[in-house]
Amino acid sequence: MSTPEDVLQALYITLQQRKSADPGKSYVAGLYAKGVDAILKKIGEEAGETLIAGKNLASGNPDDRAALLHEVADLWFHTLVLLAAYDLPVSALTDELAQRMGRSGLEEKAARPK
Repeated sequence: MSTPEDVLQALYITLQQRKSADPGKSYVAGLYAKGVDAILKKIGEEAGETLIAGKNLASGNPDDRAALLHEVADLWFHTLVLLAAYDLPVSALTDELAQRMGRSGLEEKAARPK
């Protein structure tokens, strides 16, 4: 069975490979061809859809769990496209998250440069 990190790493490798794919045959290659602004726009759209799905689930319909998972997957996917566009590996993300584990979110925010 694959670990979550294995899944993200395999997806990241595919996203890197799409940089050299035909934009007419690959959705991701098409995003890369349009540039970072197109990727950022997609992330914004997916973030909004995630917010709506989360709000719908909070209103009490348990069937909306699937919708929320779908939208979060879309958001994570497009965020990984952005990381791949800048050659930032999944390991950099997991390292960043690992550094934050066991540390208060309030401490982490206070330690950020102003």
